[in-house]
Amino acid sequence: MIYVISDIHGEYELFCRLMDKIKFNGGDTLISCGDTVDKGRHSIKLTKLLFSMPNAICIMGNHEYMFVNYYMNIMKESPSDFDEVLSLLKRYFPDDGDLLDWETVDRLEALPFYYETEDFLCVHASVLLDKDKHFIPLDDIPPEQFVYPRNFKDKNIIPVNEKCVFFGHTPTSYLGGGAFIVGYKREGVKGDNVRDYYKIHLDLGTYQSGVLGCFRTDDCRAFYVER
Repeated sequence: MIYVISDIHGEYELFCRLMDKIKFNGGDTLISCGDTVDKGRHSIKLTKLLFSMPNAICIMGNHEYMFVNYYMNIMKESPSDFDEVLSLLKRYFPDDGDLLDWETVDRLEALPFYYETEDFLCVHASVLLDKDKHFIPLDDIPPEQFVYPRNFKDKNIIPVNEKCVFFGHTPTSYLGGGAFIVGYKREGVKGDNVRDYYKIHLDLGTYQSGVLGCFRTDDCRAFYVER
């Protein structure tokens, strides 16, 4: 089974409860569409857990990207004391930054900006479309375009490619509803295959709503837990 999730934001306990609910195991795959860190109290604890899972795939969100830019700005000063650098990086996460180590820093820096399969594409915020609403070649898209724009949440932004796009970044409640995953189905389909969707909006504003959810691509079911 393949599950997709986004914007966990340090909610370690909710994440563990959700994994228990779906009975996540070694034969499954989890794809996290960014923003594992910040807001919640367990950014690094959660990140290290995901990095320790051989069947978890993580991509860059805007909050990871901001941390990496913070790190790069420190490194521009060419420090000679790397212990001091790590100490400064730990302060970035006031609640559990003491858990941060160089291995985690390196893996955060190396996060990809998208993950693609034959059936779907995972990004954090958006993907650029050409005038015909087809994907612009992914390698031609600037990194910031994957993690910052909020226009992809608009229902009229519909990619015509065959692949479904999973994204987060903006809570679905901003659309006027509650904290639940929103799928945009293609016309004339039932929605029981992931290719039946144009895009699937995953961010539930978990830090504020207390609701965390994931989407299973095999049967297009959503699963939720509440704080």
